[in-house]
Amino acid sequence: MAVVSTSLSGATAVTGQLTQFSGLRKSFLKLDNSNHNSTQSLFQNVDSHLRLASSNKGCRGVVAMAGSGKFFVGGNWKCNGTKDSISKLVTELNSAALESDVDVVVAPPFVYIDQVKSSLSDRIEIAAQNCWVGKGGAFTGEISVEQIQDLGCKWVVLGHSERRHVIGEDDQFIGKKAAYALSQGVGVIACIGELLEEREAGKTFDVCFKQLKAYADAVSSWDNIVVAYEPVWAIGTGKVASPEQAQEVHLAVREWLSKNVSAEVSSKTRIIYGGSVNGGNCAELAKKEDIDGFLVGGASLKGPEFATIINSVTSKKVAA
Repeated sequence: MAVVSTSLSGATAVTGQLTQFSGLRKSFLKLDNSNHNSTQSLFQNVDSHLRLASSNKGCRGVVAMAGSGKFFVGGNWKCNGTKDSISKLVTELNSAALESDVDVVVAPPFVYIDQVKSSLSDRIEIAAQNCWVGKGGAFTGEISVEQIQDLGCKWVVLGHSERRHVIGEDDQFIGKKAAYALSQGVGVIACIGELLEEREAGKTFDVCFKQLKAYADAVSSWDNIVVAYEPVWAIGTGKVASPEQAQEVHLAVREWLSKNVSAEVSSKTRIIYGGSVNGGNCAELAKKEDIDGFLVGGASLKGPEFATIINSVTSKKVAA
């Protein structure tokens, strides 16, 4: 997928985006003072994020997506549900009309994974909400990668703020979990995000980059990783980062990957947003170039609303 924005007005918008950070480390991107150098710097930056679509088959439209991967929407059901309520939710999802060009994953509580796997349409893949750092054994209360694979899980959510700040998992431990899951063929939804006090202190980038580095130090490949930016202050609070705030961080994450991993990984890695995403705000968020999808909490427990969020991929498409 690709982004096209070659107009002067588009460049002006990017200029504002690069220079007006709110609650972020403002020294991340600087434009040179001279007109020539600042213009050159601007368009070098634009060129690193915006790619023109080319295909012999013709283009049905322009897709506002800086990354080259498919739109991705995950539903994290957390510690919610009963057999009856989950059966109802699965029925709603099975009957929903979903856009075809979206990867969809849901993460039920462990005890309901088998129920969901056996009744949910194959159109939607299954994720676990956590896994152990290595092979199973004498680890009371833990779930191994091998066990979630045995249940049919293709993904696992790691580094979620509730695991970091409630359970106490640190960056390095999460990185090791990711590395082991990937080594066993399970994809990782790698969560990052800052606390409210960290944003207010202007440390958003520092926190997110530190968390990203822990993943980068541990994993040997990014082929099966989706990065989920979830500002902690927006998770389950009803507060949501504005589309501009989310885009600022997503752009910074993509730039970090380009500089610290590779340009190819930066382009291919999907960076999704989580934090009080719902049917009412998903379309505006989805329009942003570096938002490649969503990780959804509470709204994913409502089948019709989750379907609306999945179908917000249409907001990325504009007439050619």
